[in-house]
Amino acid sequence: MESPYQENAKVFKALCDPKRLAILEQLRSGEKCACVLQEPMDLTQSGLSYHMKILCDSGLVVSRQEGKWTHYRLSEGGRARAVQLLLELTTPDAEQT
Repeated sequence: MESPYQENAKVFKALCDPKRLAILEQLRSGEKCACVLQEPMDLTQSGLSYHMKILCDSGLVVSRQEGKWTHYRLSEGGRARAVQLLLELTTPDAEQT
């Protein structure tokens, strides 16, 4: 079982890579098939899979299978959790009371 720190670090790991930020930017316009994400990113299938696993593990992105293709979209719940986590970690204790 992971500690809360390990679980929370997944969010920041997902956000600390330029390629993953570019993927998140592409997903802002809606759900995308892996095949659509792969081409403009100049990634191999395995490279895209690596980045998508990190994004999905963080909770920022969710996936669904359709035939042989995986489709990805931003997660509203993941976004809310990431924002809340950042606020909690950067708000001094004196301001929280």
